[in-house]
This record gives sequence, C-alpha cells and structure tokens, in this order.
Amino acid sequence: MADNQSANIQALLSALNVFTRAPDKTSLENANSWLQDFQHSPEAWSTCNVLLLSHDAPPAAKLFAAQTFRSKVTYDLHQVDPSNLLPLRDTLVTALERYQSGPKTIITQLCLALSGLALQLPAWDNALQSIVETFGANPATVPVLLQFLTILPEEVSGNTRIPVTDDEYRERSTKLLSDNSEQVLELLSMYLQATGVTHAVQSQIFDCLRSWLVAGEINMPAFGKSSLLAFAFEALASEELFDSAVDVVCEMIHETQEIDDNMPVIELIVPRVIALKSRLEDQKDDPEKIRGYAKIFAEAGETYRLLILQHTDTFYPIVEAIGQCSAYPDLDIVPITFPFWMRLAQTIGKKTTISPLFGEAYKALMGVVIRHLHFPPDLTSMTGQEADNFRSFRHVMGDTLKDCCLVLGADACLLSAYGLITMALSRGPQSISWQEIEAPLFAMRSMGAEVDVMDDTAVPKIMDLIPSLPIHPRVRYAALLIISRYTEWINRHPDYIAYQLQYISAGFEDPDSEVSAAAGQALKYLCQDCKQHLIEFLPTLHTFLTTTGTKLTQDDRRQVYEAIAYVISAMSIEKAAESLRTFSLDILSQIHAISSKSTAVTKQELKEVGYGLENLEVMLHVVGPFGDQLPAACQNSCQEAWSIFDTFISKFAFDYDTSERVTRVLRHGITLFGQGSLAVASSVLSRMVTSFEATGFSSFLWISGKFVGRFGHESDPVLRNAFQNLYERATNKVVSLLQSKDSRDIPDVLEDYVQLLLQLIRMAPDVFFQSSAFPLAFRATMAALTLIHSDLVFASLDLFRDILTHESLTPSSSPPLKFPIYSSAIKAVMEKEGFEFVGCILSGLVGDFPEDSTCALLWSTQLVTWLPPILQQLPPSSTPNQVKQQFLLDVTNSLNTAQYDKVKYSILALHRASRKARDRRRVTPLNQA
Repeated sequence: MADNQSANIQALLSALNVFTRAPDKTSLENANSWLQDFQHSPEAWSTCNVLLLSHDAPPAAKLFAAQTFRSKVTYDLHQVDPSNLLPLRDTLVTALERYQSGPKTIITQLCLALSGLALQLPAWDNALQSIVETFGANPATVPVLLQFLTILPEEVSGNTRIPVTDDEYRERSTKLLSDNSEQVLELLSMYLQATGVTHAVQSQIFDCLRSWLVAGEINMPAFGKSSLLAFAFEALASEELFDSAVDVVCEMIHETQEIDDNMPVIELIVPRVIALKSRLEDQKDDPEKIRGYAKIFAEAGETYRLLILQHTDTFYPIVEAIGQCSAYPDLDIVPITFPFWMRLAQTIGKKTTISPLFGEAYKALMGVVIRHLHFPPDLTSMTGQEADNFRSFRHVMGDTLKDCCLVLGADACLLSAYGLITMALSRGPQSISWQEIEAPLFAMRSMGAEVDVMDDTAVPKIMDLIPSLPIHPRVRYAALLIISRYTEWINRHPDYIAYQLQYISAGFEDPDSEVSAAAGQALKYLCQDCKQHLIEFLPTLHTFLTTTGTKLTQDDRRQVYEAIAYVISAMSIEKAAESLRTFSLDILSQIHAISSKSTAVTKQELKEVGYGLENLEVMLHVVGPFGDQLPAACQNSCQEAWSIFDTFISKFAFDYDTSERVTRVLRHGITLFGQGSLAVASSVLSRMVTSFEATGFSSFLWISGKFVGRFGHESDPVLRNAFQNLYERATNKVVSLLQSKDSRDIPDVLEDYVQLLLQLIRMAPDVFFQSSAFPLAFRATMAALTLIHSDLVFASLDLFRDILTHESLTPSSSPPLKFPIYSSAIKAVMEKEGFEFVGCILSGLVGDFPEDSTCALLWSTQLVTWLPPILQQLPPSSTPNQVKQQFLLDVTNSLNTAQYDKVKYSILALHRASRKARDRRRVTPLNQA
C-alpha cells in the first residue's frame, strides 16, 4: 500500500513538474489528462492527504491536493465509506489549521471542500458553530474563519454540481445558513469593533457580510439593529475600505426591495445615502470614488423608485445625485445610472400625475446626454478602439434619450434637439463646430423610434432643416440616417420625397465612404416605406444606376438595387414584371457578354459580373414570386435566362466566388418562376452535377437540393432520371473526395451533400433506396458524424433517423409495392455498416450529440453483440468504466425482455453521465503555474 502511494506521489509530482517548464503541447495535454484521471481515482483521497500535510511537498503539489479535495467532495463523495465521512471532515479541518497563515489559495480550496461537505453531511449537525469554535477565538485564525463564512453561502447557494436532492438541499441550507444568520451578524459586529482590528480584517468582514446578503440569508430588521449598517456607511470615508463598503451598501439597499416589510431599515438607510450627495462635489476629481457613489445612488434609485414618486420631497435628492453622476465627464461612470432612468421612466409612464420635478430632471438629463454625444474636437486624439467604443456607447445613450421621450413626450424632446441646432446655426457658419450640429442630429435619430407618424409639429421642422445644414461629412452622414429613421413619416407626407431624393443623391457623390453608405441606407428605407409614391421615380432611378451608379462602391450599388426592388414590388404584377425585366436585362447582358468573349477574361471583369449577380440576387429576393400564373413579360424569361446562365457556368464554374453567387441567383429564380422553372429543372441538375464533378464546390450540391425539394414529387421520367443521375454522380464524387481529403477539410461539401440526401429520401425515396449509390451515401454520411460541426451532425442524424425509422421497416400485411425493396436495402446496409455506425453514434452520444441520437434499436440481436467492443473503445475520460458496465447491463436486460423503451432511458443515462464527466474535466481546477 505504502509503495503504491509513494508511486502515486512520484507520478503526481512528475506530472505537475511539466507545468513548471515550457513544455510542448503534447506533453502539456498528457500531463493535464493524467492529473484529471488521478483526481477521479479513489486513491487520490489518501495521496492528497499525505501531500497536503507534508512539510517537504512543493507548493504546487500542496495546492493541487487542496483543489483535489474540493473536486472530490463535489463529485466523488460516494467513494468514501459513510463511517469515514466525519474523519474526512476532521482531516480537512486539521489541514486548514495547518495552513492558517496561508497561502490563501489553499485556504480557499479547503474552505470550499468543507462547505461542500457540510451540505452533504447531515451528521455534521453543528457545522458552522464547530468551525467558529475552532478558528474564532484566536485572532491569528479569525481570517480563516471569515474566509470560511464568506465561502459557505456562496458554495451552498451556487454550486449546483453538488449531488443533493431538492429536499436535502432545503433542509441543509436552512440548517447551515438561515438558522445561523443572526449568530453571523453578531459575530461580524463583534470582530468589527474588536480592539486592534486591522483594515484587512474589516475588509474581510465586509466581504463576508456581502456574501450573506447576496445569498438572501440576512434578516434585514435584525441587520438594521446591528452596528454593521452604520459602520458600512462610515467606512466609505476610508481609502482602504471604500470598495468593500460600496459593495455592502449596494447589497443592503437591494435586500430592502420589499418596501413594506423593510420600512424601518429603509428609514435608517435613506438619510445616510442622501448625506453622501455632498461628496460628489467634494471628491469630483477622484473618478473611482464617484464610481462607487454612482453605484450606491443608482441602486437606491432603482430600489426605491416607487417611494421616490410617492414621497418626492424626501427622496428627490437621490434623483438629483444620480443626475450629477450622469453628468460626470467620465463616460465609464455615466452608464451606471442608465438603468435607473429607464426604470423610473417606465414607472412614470404608468402614472396619471407626477411632480414637475421629474420633468425637469429628464430635461436636464436630455441636455447632459446630448453633451456626452459630442465627438471630441480632434478625432485623431482617439485610438481606433476608443473611437469604436465611443460609437457603441452613443447608441446606449440613445436608448436613454428614448426614456426621456417616454416622460417628456417625443415632440418636446425633438424640438429641444432642434432648438440646439437652430441656436448654433444662428451664430453663423464661422463660429460653430460640426459637433454642435451632429450630436443633436444623432439624438433626433435615436428618438425617431418614439415618434408618431401622424406628428405634424416637430418632424416637419426637422425635414425642412436638413437642406440648410452645413456641408460636412459627419453632419451629412447623421442627416441621411435621420431620413432613414423617418421614412414612415415621409410616406404620409410624400411632398418631401423629391428633395429627400436630391439630398440622398448628393450623399452618393460624397467622397467619404460612410456618407455614401448612409445614402444607400436612406434610399433603401425610403423606397421600402414609400414605395407606392416612388413608382413614378423609377425611370429616374434607372438613369441614376446607369450613370452615377457605375461610380459607386459595390455595397452602395447593391443597396440601390435593393431600394429599386422595393419600388417594383409595389407595382401591379404586369408592370412589376416589365420593370424587373428591364433592370435584370442590364445584368444578364453583362453576363452574356463575358460568356461570349473570345479573348481571356480579366479578374476585374469577372468580379464586376459577380457584383451584377449580387445585385440581381437582392432584387429577386425583395420582389419575390409572382404566383402560379406568370405575367406575360415573364412567360419565356426562365428558359432565356437559363440559357445565359448555362453557358456562363460551363465557362466559369471553376471560380469559387462566381459559383456561390450564380447558384444563389438560381435559388431565387426557383422562387420567382415557381412551377415555370420545371421546364429547365433537368438541364439545371445536369449542369450542376457536371460542375460539381469538375470543381468539388458545394454550392452546386446546395442548389441541386433546392431543385429536388421543389420538384421531387414530379413523376416526369426525364426528371426522375435526372434525380438518379445527380444522386449517383454526386455520391461518387463525394466518396472520391473522402478518399483524397480528410473529412474535416470539406465540411461544406458534406453538409450540402447530406441536405441533398435528405431531400431525396423525403421527396424521391424510390430514387434514394433503389440506387446502387445508397450504401455509398450511407457510409459517406457516417464520415460527417465525425466532425465538430453541429449543423452538419444534426442533419446527418436526421438522415439516419429517416432511414432507420422508415415506414417500410414496419411490418404490414399489404405494404406499398416498393416497400419490400426499400426495407431490404436498409437491412443490407445495416448488416454491413451497423457495427461501425453504432460506434459512431455512441461516440457522439458521449460527445456532443443530442440525447435522442440513437436509431439502431431495431437491430437488437446485433446490438447486444456490437456493444461490448464498441464500449471498450470509448475513452474513460468521457465515459467512466462503471458507467459503461451499467449501460451494457441495462441495454442487454431491456433487449432480452423486449422492453425497448427502457433502452432509450439507458441511452439518456449514458449521455448524462458522460456529460457530467466531461463537465467535470472542464471545471476541475488544475494548478498550471
């Protein structure tokens, strides 16, 4: 025994020693895996006890031993004989006494272990009291006691991995926490006032108090009578205790949220909170102090907001203090106050009358927020990250402006922002900065969501103001986004459309790319929301595309095409078809021209065609289908368009980006033409499978699956033959790819292939099961199960479920004609591939597959034979040996007694046990210093 323990210690020290060097990845992984396996073993209890109490063990080994005790108390207490549980407690207490002077990391781990043990050990009846008696009398060990008292409520309330039932938890948590809360208060009060108490101990006391407050275990009336409440506020004057005191004050306020039950305590807290208001001015040069006060005021405001509204004279100073914090120049502190303003606004919104003081507060807040929205005078003073953070924060501030609208009304807020701009403009262009204009414009945009589209007060003034704004990129950008925001209002006031189009058009000509992008967005939303009014402007938009449009970036050009598509979608079907044809022919003629070119095509030419395909795609997506009866303008369009695409694909299929774009266009072509695209389906499938064979690009499989899904029910022999041709040639290509490449290198191909198979089995089972490709397809899909790619794995599992639960396998006295053929094909493939398939499924079940991923239950005889060697191959790290043995026993018994439902429960148990084992390996703390 001693020899084994010595060997374990030496192996453990060797594994830990790996982390003190700069090891290669393999050594690191092997050492980490060994340590995790060791932590799971029963021998770890005694080995770690020896290490922990050894004077000679290195610090890393001692810490690992303490961590192991914590882990094993959580997961492996069942390994300890019940008669040894109290001695285990004594061992941990002895170790804690040994390490009373540190290191703190070991003290923390031992306290966690003792807390977990106390929750699971009813025989330890007076757990908290016994720890107090052991460590509470000696000033040198009081910090250890405070650490335990801090950790106990956190571990009891927060460690959901400890295996206790709900009833056991309620009983033990009451015994450990609720029944001891008053004693803990008395103890903390005593230590706080003890002679010679240090700031370090006082800080620990506050941390402990906060822990019990957070756990909800402090009786607030009793707390109000203790000296702790007053001292927490007094400690805010101490540099050393400030942060801890802030946390305690915030938690005590939060714990009084049941207003009626806690009024006596609230009456003690609120005057002390209000008294802090003067410190905002006194300590304005210390951002960390202001941050702490902002947290306290914001917590008080949120918790007592109903009292603020009911007793405004008494509580309003809290609102004023929060307003001061909101106005503080440090933008990291300002957002602490925002949840208060939001919740107060929501509460005010439910009241019929409120004090005018709140209107003043929100008016002041709006002015403060708009000032915070100003960009700095010199943008180069900000780093790229700072600029991004500031832009993101502006949107957060925009939400607070919406809260102002809720209290003051959107019109009043918009007019206030409008007034700031007109006041600035009245000073003349030489004496204003662009920031003074841009910030109120941003505010107007943020508040736009709150505006009533029927408003005829503020919005007309804003719309009339836009043309007179200074010509500056940031101002134009903000104004264009205002147009985007107010397009629903413009729809009800179409007289503004003409000059809005002029302003947007000018935006496209701005050299600043952000301005041009904003113009594209404005045009898109204007056309989307005002499409009926813009039909007459369609020729103008077409001219714009053929002139200015050629100078735009592709992103902007695509937005213009999207905008035009919205207008087309508002036209009658016949006119829409004619307009769509007009715009599409521009793009199709470009595609035809490059396909017919006899000389070499440049990369730029192909790129431009790719852009055209993107534009066509977005138009078709917005316009959508015309219905079953195609308008006259589209009667022959499908065949005409396909003839152009067919030639184009035959020539440029090897360009990956082109193949992606053209197949996306074809997808929308199916939607647009509907049943009309049946005429070209066979030709499309032939071209797609030929292109896939040549390139291996998954997009050709993807679009083929869409065609099978749309027309799989058609009985046309030519089309059925096209399906079979597609199925067999695509399968052969996939098999070839799997022979020359690792499956991890072609996840996109496998995913689109599996999706194609799903369409075939559901829409064309006669093709799917009767083809010689079926066994190859089954095996290829098994390869997909080995990838860490959830969409692909789930699709593959769906396919196997469809195969192995196919209704042809259900005995019937008069099955459909082809069902025996299907059934025979399924059984043949399972006979050949079943062992490996079940291995894949079980490996996945103890990995990342969902619980219901088994579908091999119909092969019960083989399953009993297959399971032992398959289970042997599963790694113990994900499936402990005892779990494997129990699973095999349960499944065998269930199958032998024909209780197939119980097999499912066994699989669920295996999956959950494996997940628990894997979770443990992820959370087990290992010292890797």
